[in-house]
Amino acid sequence: MRQLTARDSGRIEGGYELTDMMMSFADLRRFVVAALTGLLLVVTATVPAWAATVVTVNGTPITDIQVDQRMRLLRLEGNNSGRNGALEQLITEAIQLSEAKRLGITVSNAQVSDAFLQIARNLKVSQDRLQEMLRQGGVSSETLQDRLRAAIAWNAVTEQAIMPQVQISDLELDQQAAGRIADFQNFDYILKEIIFVAPGGQGASGRTAQANRYRASFAGCDSAVELSLAYTDAAVIDVGRRHATQLPEAIARELAGLNVGGITKPRVVESGVSMLAICQKVQAEDLTFVKGDLRAEVGNSAIQKQVEDYLANLRRNAKIIYN
Repeated sequence: MRQLTARDSGRIEGGYELTDMMMSFADLRRFVVAALTGLLLVVTATVPAWAATVVTVNGTPITDIQVDQRMRLLRLEGNNSGRNGALEQLITEAIQLSEAKRLGITVSNAQVSDAFLQIARNLKVSQDRLQEMLRQGGVSSETLQDRLRAAIAWNAVTEQAIMPQVQISDLELDQQAAGRIADFQNFDYILKEIIFVAPGGQGASGRTAQANRYRASFAGCDSAVELSLAYTDAAVIDVGRRHATQLPEAIARELAGLNVGGITKPRVVESGVSMLAICQKVQAEDLTFVKGDLRAEVGNSAIQKQVEDYLANLRRNAKIIYN
């Protein structure tokens, strides 16, 4: 049996955060939980003997008390899908937990407690205060804890059974990335940054005037430091090698129009007034950074589709008995 690590947070609509789990393809864990935030919860606490079973899912009963608690939790989150919405979520989560059990996945009470504590921290309240907030909405803390248990279990199912099925073609990524590269982005640079210090923008206009005088006298990177000595609080920083795709579009466009020894117009930044000088410039198509973004986009889309198909198949094969 495998123990899992929970990284759960969340949101109550209308101002309170409860469940907000994030994942990107670069780190797919974050994407999957974010995509499935709305699909979490099965109450596994001891059910009173007098509770009426509404539906049984793969042998697991869902009671009217659980449905009522889910409705209250949904209302607290600003979701007014009512009894049907609550019941459907409970059924979905019962199916998810059933699949986790089949795969040998277990979630410990400690993991659930850690997730509950993380929610309280995200809200900047104590656990006791979080429990009070839930009670005020008529929701037991166990209801939220059971929701977190289902979330952690389903995240593990996704990691173990679904993610390995996602395949991304490097050739397809290369083709798509090439289509996204503009002419001004086909350059590789070695740059220096010249900063005229003006913390917080104080005196930026005066520093911009000085930067323009520096720019007018600029004769190339070799004399950049020597030229800066004529000004107070001016610094020359070796930026090193940068491809145009690593730079903001406006700067990449300006640099594309300059030759070696050129220097950009002054820009006000947090630390003062900045200019970039070109020490070396070569034409070089680099798809690395564009492919990174594309990989995340394609991966997110692929994993979401796989998750939806996997869950739909589980539901088709589930034994659901309404009472």
